[in-house]
Amino acid sequence: MRRQIVLDTETTGLEPAEGHRIIEIGCLELVNRRLTGRKFHQYLNPEREIDRAAEDVHGLSNTFLADKPRFAEVAAEFLEFVQGAELVIHNAAFDLGFLDAELARLAPPGPTMGEICGVLDTLMLARQLHPGQRNSLDALCKRFAIDNSNRELHGALLDAQLLADVYLVMTGGQAELVLGAEESTAAGTGRRKPKQVRRKGLKLVVQRASEEELAAHEAALDRLDQAVGGPCIWRQATSEVPVEP
Repeated sequence: MRRQIVLDTETTGLEPAEGHRIIEIGCLELVNRRLTGRKFHQYLNPEREIDRAAEDVHGLSNTFLADKPRFAEVAAEFLEFVQGAELVIHNAAFDLGFLDAELARLAPPGPTMGEICGVLDTLMLARQLHPGQRNSLDALCKRFAIDNSNRELHGALLDAQLLADVYLVMTGGQAELVLGAEESTAAGTGRRKPKQVRRKGLKLVVQRASEEELAAHEAALDRLDQAVGGPCIWRQATSEVPVEP
């Protein structure tokens, strides 16, 4: 079982080293790449003023947060929720820096997030998959046709939901296309046999790559050639694929 926690935070400012604090944590649980419905969501009293620029981004005010719990009051519940999971975070260094700073303030100090969780940074992943392109959460939502029209302001739980959708699409892949989607087992062989599809009358549209897409493809192959020290497999002449006996 692979357990992942999609996580996002909102903060009073940009630098935990300058005393800025977390004011919202949003987490959603994935198990084997499926949302389970379990979540951790908490607004927090930061015990300090919120920078005006930060408030303009997330819309959370000191007045709204005045009666909310402090991080120390929810730390045990939070750590229990994320313990042992792989964290899925966009720009992980930012959120982890703030979480580690909050945990270090506990008495006694808590663990670092890296000591109890794995981390997958979707910003780094997006940069690898789409080099030279904008890879903010809004840009990825647009690229993958994910509706983010409700994101007028940043919010930890909303952003975690959008990030979960982006992550699942970005890493989903597609092993095979099965039209008609049922499979049957060939009698006596123990192998699964794809259900045949009647192709007569089907109007299949061929979507050809644009010049820009072809150029991007060639650039990607050039990088692969450089990485393997010679022509990558896609550069080599097509050969007949051996049939499994």
